[in-house]
Parts: sequence; C-alpha cells; structure tokens
Amino acid sequence: MEKPNLISAQSTTAHIDNLAPAYTNHLSRRDSLKLLAALAASAMLPALAGCEPTPVAKTASGTTSAEHWPELKLQPITAKGYGKDPNLIMPPEAPWPLTLTPAQLSLVALLSDIIVPQEGQSPSASAVQVPTVIDEWVSAPYPNQQQDRLTILSALAWIDDEATMRFSQPFTALGKPQQLAIIDDIAYDNEQTSAQFKRIAKAFARLRNLVLAAYFCTPEGIKDIGYLGNVPIAGVYPGPTPEAYSHLNKTLAELGLSDFAYPVS
Repeated sequence: MEKPNLISAQSTTAHIDNLAPAYTNHLSRRDSLKLLAALAASAMLPALAGCEPTPVAKTASGTTSAEHWPELKLQPITAKGYGKDPNLIMPPEAPWPLTLTPAQLSLVALLSDIIVPQEGQSPSASAVQVPTVIDEWVSAPYPNQQQDRLTILSALAWIDDEATMRFSQPFTALGKPQQLAIIDDIAYDNEQTSAQFKRIAKAFARLRNLVLAAYFCTPEGIKDIGYLGNVPIAGVYPGPTPEAYSHLNKTLAELGLSDFAYPVS
C-alpha cells in the first residue's frame, strides 16, 4: 500500500533516505496490529506532558533558532480506523496506511536498539520488530497516536539534523561513539539537561516509552521479564511461597500490623 508523502521544512528525510541501513519487517499486518492493541492497553504509556511547542524565533530555513526544532507539515491521517463497532467476524487486514518511510524505519530501528540492545539471550528491539509496531502506532488515525506522530517524527528529524550539525553526517552514518554522544545529551530530562535539549529530551522520552512498551508486549519481551501469567496448578493449591510470606510479613511489620502476620512454616 502506498504511503503518504511527508512534507517537511527540513532536508532530514532526504539525508536518511540516502544513508540509513535497511530495516526488514518480518511481521504480518495482522500481527503488528495485535501488538498495537497490546501497546495501546499498556499502563506504561502516560500522556506526554510538557511537550507543547514554546514560541521561539524561526530562521529562514524554517527551524527554530534556539533548538533547531523542525517545523514539520504532515499530511493528515484520514482513515476511519476500526470505529466503536468493529467487524469482529471479518476485520480488515489494513485499516489504515503505514506512514513511516523505509529510511525512517531504519532510524527508528537504530534508536530502538540503543534503547534496548541485545543482551545475552534477550534479542534487541529491532530483532522483535519493534520499529514496525512504532510505525503502526504513529500511523493510527486516533488522537493520542496522532499527537505522538508529530512528536516522534519531529524527534527523528531533530536527531538527524543534530548529527549533521555536529558531525556533518546524518545519524545513521555516524560511528557508535558519535551516536551515543548525541543520545547522552537527550536521553533524560533532568536538572543536568541543557536548556537547548529540554524539548528533544521530552520527545525522546516518549519514543523510549513506546519502544520499551512495544518490546515488552512481544513474546520475547514477556519472557525476558519472566512473566508467566495465569498458570494452571493440578491438585490442591499450595499457597504462596515462604519467600512471599516473608515479604508480606515484613511489609505488615513496617506498617505496624505485625499482629496480622502469617505463620511461616
């Protein structure tokens, strides 16, 4: 399905189109929509606070002089989505078009793997197709997702522009030390964060939350945190483990409720 073109005041997309490594999606559309639904239900996704634009002077190129924040003009998503009464018997395979370009997906993949790298037996974010889920998220025609669409795409443009300003190359063309030098400046919004990085730090935090939530919605992510869910137990229920009882009793003692402690055999 053809994706809508993105009209930007920046030259960012052209840069990453030329140099970003290819990201390969292995998810079916049905599977990516399932992960989107799980992501939407995740408690890990509080609304992005404090990321509303702050009026600053624009340069002739359309960027802001204080932060070079990109002024993107995105074509609106006009798909209707599933609606309040979706067809559960024969749901549509592709209710809306995906909007990230292959180059943008590759940049998301690189950033996702910085956030969740491969570690031991745990795969990286891109290995479990997190960028595809992010594409579904920012392409969905719902208000929260559309707010995130502008935030995430602006963050991608900012990161690529920052790389070009610092190192004369787009982010995906940089070496790992140069990439991490940029990420270190925007990774967290705290007292040490320079004023010029406050806005991008908030946007990057939103991307990080989406990446982490999407990762831990996948089977591999669920396994990584050791979540088992409801597991049937044959026979008589043995009750909590001694470790669980000890933890509960310690908590009760801290609350001054030792009289209600459970005996541990």
